[in-house]
Amino acid sequence: MAKINNLSASAYAKPHTMSGKPVGISENPGTPPNRSKADTVNMSIGNISKAAGNETTKTSGIVTRGNGAATKGTMARGPMA
Repeated sequence: MAKINNLSASAYAKPHTMSGKPVGISENPGTPPNRSKADTVNMSIGNISKAAGNETTKTSGIVTRGNGAATKGTMARGPMA
């Protein structure tokens, strides 16, 4: 069984980037807008979304092979690469 060492935080490496440079702490690490505010959150409930426009359902695509007896779900609509 492996021995587990519980060392103090000073025994470990300080937070750093992959190149070894120190990591800075910022107030808002994400990109603007600040998503922690209720008016900037893109919220959805069921099929109703705050940011949704009048986008139609995508019906184009390519028919995939090897679906056996499948009658539905035979179209591929995403990036095929």
